[in-house]
Amino acid sequence: MANSRRAFFGVSALFFAASAAPTVIGCDSMSTMGEMRMPGGWTMSMLWMRMPGQGWPGAAGSFLGMWVAMMASMMLPSLTPMLWRCRQAVAMADKSRLGRLTALISLGYLLVWAVIGVAVFALGVTLAAFEMKLPTLARAVPMAAGGVVIFAGALQFTTWKAHQLARCRMAPMCGRTFSADGAWRHGLRLGLRCSGCCAGLTVALLVVGVMNLLAMTVVTVAITLERLAPAGERVARAIGVVLLGMGVFLIARACRQG
Repeated sequence: MANSRRAFFGVSALFFAASAAPTVIGCDSMSTMGEMRMPGGWTMSMLWMRMPGQGWPGAAGSFLGMWVAMMASMMLPSLTPMLWRCRQAVAMADKSRLGRLTALISLGYLLVWAVIGVAVFALGVTLAAFEMKLPTLARAVPMAAGGVVIFAGALQFTTWKAHQLARCRMAPMCGRTFSADGAWRHGLRLGLRCSGCCAGLTVALLVVGVMNLLAMTVVTVAITLERLAPAGERVARAIGVVLLGMGVFLIARACRQG
């Protein structure tokens, strides 16, 4: 069991490094491209633009690749203990397919985030197009960003958030994952629970800067703490306080610039 544990966490660390490396490279690449100055004193990331000679399918594919790598590196610290508990449950019934079933759970989980990434890209591109065509809308973005972050902070105090967090923190029920189909479905359930639990933090990250390494690191730490710390609900509320303060700061800054 000790050897199996070391092997599992060793492989998890390798996957983390493999997903974190392209994320860091992608962030560095985006920073060298600069940003587009917009009415209202803010800048738009080139993430929502096509590169010269690039079609929309290529742009969407590039974004989706970065998104999945980013989400894998951000979620692995909190996902790995859940996968280990699932792996222990599966091992009690069938050790011969342990690696395959664990991989299917992970793939199902990542598929959920990939689908969310498609929706995020479509929404981001649409908003960027409107903001470039409508200066009045562009000028309202800094104020709206503060409002969105305040909403994300308020969400941390809701019963809905507490319920989502409790579902994420409880030991996963892996009794039906002894078949390939069961493992796949369990991965999908984990992905849906996880995406619902960190919806507010994900939205805040998108507003602050989805390719901002510092913001990604802070959100990763926040997600991991509220999932794994002993008093997860209190941690979630503390994170909510920070988000509320950040939202107020963004609105105040937008008022000064306006």
